[in-house]
Amino acid sequence: MNELQRIVARTRSELASRRRERPLGEVRAAAERRAADGPPRAFAAALAGPGLSVIAEHKRRSPSAGAIREDLELSDVVTAYERGGAAALSVLTEREGFGGSLHDLAAARAASTLPILRKDFIVDPYQVLEALAGGADAILLIVAALAPAELAALHAEAVALGLGVLVEVHDADELAVAAALGPEVIGINNRDLTTLRVDTRRTDELLPAVPAGTTVVSESGLRDAGECARLAAAGVDAVLVGEALMRRGDIESACRELASAAPAYDGADGRSEDQVLRPH
Repeated sequence: MNELQRIVARTRSELASRRRERPLGEVRAAAERRAADGPPRAFAAALAGPGLSVIAEHKRRSPSAGAIREDLELSDVVTAYERGGAAALSVLTEREGFGGSLHDLAAARAASTLPILRKDFIVDPYQVLEALAGGADAILLIVAALAPAELAALHAEAVALGLGVLVEVHDADELAVAAALGPEVIGINNRDLTTLRVDTRRTDELLPAVPAGTTVVSESGLRDAGECARLAAAGVDAVLVGEALMRRGDIESACRELASAAPAYDGADGRSEDQVLRPH
């Protein structure tokens, strides 16, 4: 069993326990109350503005890196991200591997006006309702973690509830499955979730095959403004960054560096802007 399979198996086990503690009807009612207060914040639209958009992630720890930053209040982190120019937030809610919880969604929503992505291993419609009820504006769906029929059903459920969806892929076959859904946003994960190894060239390899008009997010392994600027010039619309921001002493400044990365691209690889821009 690879790392992704272990995490998904654990997620399904924990989900069964949550269902017993909080029945589906109760979660649905909470989601309906949230919906009655107004629509979710527009996740896809937040990423579609000019320049490179940053999805700044609150991430206490991870299976690959261990403890990252557990000394900061979530509210302090997300407000620093917002001041630093982030377009959206990503909040980890997976408990065992990442130290997150559904309470983190509510805390982030209370502290920030930005759209919030629930970052977790979503495998069941129950979790989609949880996300809406908990304060998320968008969810992550990982193609590698789901059968195509499950993926399609969860995507349709989220869209029907008004939630944004980041559909995540890490190879060409997964990209073909994702593209068939016609999603607004596709994330290219530079981390192989079966081995946890990172290769940022994965974004470059898959980017040309992403359907025109789709917002593209590069995820994992991004460390500095230069790398983000290069991806922006290649046609990437947004980057999702957690660890590299969380480890910095001045999180606001670190986020601002990435958010202003696109204009700094100087064509150092020898290509002009016209040569590298992906059609939208």
